[in-house]
Amino acid sequence: MRQKLTSFKTPNTYAILLSILVLMAVLTWILPGSQYDRVEINGRLVVDPDTFTYVEAARQGIPELLMAPIRGFVNAAEIIGFVLLIGGVFGILQRTQAIETGVRSLARAHQTSKLVRTITIPLFMVLFSLGGAIFGMAEETIPFILIFVPMAYALGYDTVTGIAIPFIGAGAGFAGAFLNPFTVGVAQGIAQLPLFSGLAYRVLCWTIVTAIAIIFVMRHAARVKANPQASPTYEHDEEGRRKLHLRENDGLDSMSKSHKLVLYVFVLGILALVYGVLKLDWYIEEIMGLFLLIGLLAAIIGRLSVDSTTEAFLSGAKDLMGTALVIGLARAILILAENGHIIATILHSLAGLVGGLHPVVSAQAMFVIQTFLNFFVPSGSGQAALTMPIMAPLADLIGVTRQTAVLAFQFGDGFSNLIIPTSGVAMGVLSLAGVPWEKWARWIIPLELIFLLIGFLLLIPPVLMGWQ
Repeated sequence: MRQKLTSFKTPNTYAILLSILVLMAVLTWILPGSQYDRVEINGRLVVDPDTFTYVEAARQGIPELLMAPIRGFVNAAEIIGFVLLIGGVFGILQRTQAIETGVRSLARAHQTSKLVRTITIPLFMVLFSLGGAIFGMAEETIPFILIFVPMAYALGYDTVTGIAIPFIGAGAGFAGAFLNPFTVGVAQGIAQLPLFSGLAYRVLCWTIVTAIAIIFVMRHAARVKANPQASPTYEHDEEGRRKLHLRENDGLDSMSKSHKLVLYVFVLGILALVYGVLKLDWYIEEIMGLFLLIGLLAAIIGRLSVDSTTEAFLSGAKDLMGTALVIGLARAILILAENGHIIATILHSLAGLVGGLHPVVSAQAMFVIQTFLNFFVPSGSGQAALTMPIMAPLADLIGVTRQTAVLAFQFGDGFSNLIIPTSGVAMGVLSLAGVPWEKWARWIIPLELIFLLIGFLLLIPPVLMGWQ
């Protein structure tokens, strides 16, 4: 029984991305071009805040607009290849039926044990949140969609819950990170702060943000379990359950020895992934190599023939072509903004709005600015390299500590990653699960507003206590 989560087409998502692509091209004709010079600090190129200059506008016309998608694919080739190969590996895992039988076993435990019902969502979300907080888990959440969406079906929840457990879990941890080297580490280095300083308050922020995310998702899951039609993805959920044969309760077979061995290999692979990212500086190439090894071992343990393994791999990769298209289009939007030289213009204009405000309001304004800029630079380390050389000295001038400026950057970068359509990870996750962006946006906007309010509140104590 093979599941195809991505067979559901999402034309509205593509239309939204194409519309934003056109809008970005139009903005290059409206906004003046500008640039900052870049200097190398600790091996990383960052902007020099004293070198802002206007340059000749680089208007992006029809030829540039038409070429942007292929440039987006080239620029995002690594993550696109990662997604396609991950799809192939999960095609093999699904062919062994190990994941399906594992999900059914969890469903039985969920039905018979109140403890399992109580801890399932918070336990997994805390684990993913720790991944975001400690090693910047982002792209790594993509393959877990193929596990947690069918798991959500089996537990009586919906596609949104299956997405939210890994994606919002990791996103909450990313926003409230305390050891993330790609956000906290880079931003503190640029701001000339001791690495991972201010740990105690950041752990408090992480705890609050993660708890809010868990409560929000659990409330939704409970509502859907009580009334499946309350889900924004109800029709899609019903199709997913049908494909998993979850209506056939008498077909819940016990796990065989080979199923257990495949799942053991997968769990050991995930542990190896965590160790590699934390200790060996692994990124996409190394992670992909690890998943290929997992797929090969699963095929051997599951006694799949060469032809069956190849067909399963190709079918799994084919199912993720829609996801690859979404990632390429999202990256194309950013390329138009960069080639049009309008990002520096937007940053310079927004930074000028912060001065003259009360320090508390200034810190909160920094949070809003970073949130807005994340639309154009949805990369934690990239946004830190672009904005912190400007925000750090600006913080000195307006009476806000640099530690607070780093926290405002974290919140602005992290919270909005869960909704912005220019994020390749967000759009890849949604496309993989077959959920249109606009449907996800309507569902998550209340949580984003809560995060906005919490961000404002959590920025007040650092300003009042002169957090160093």
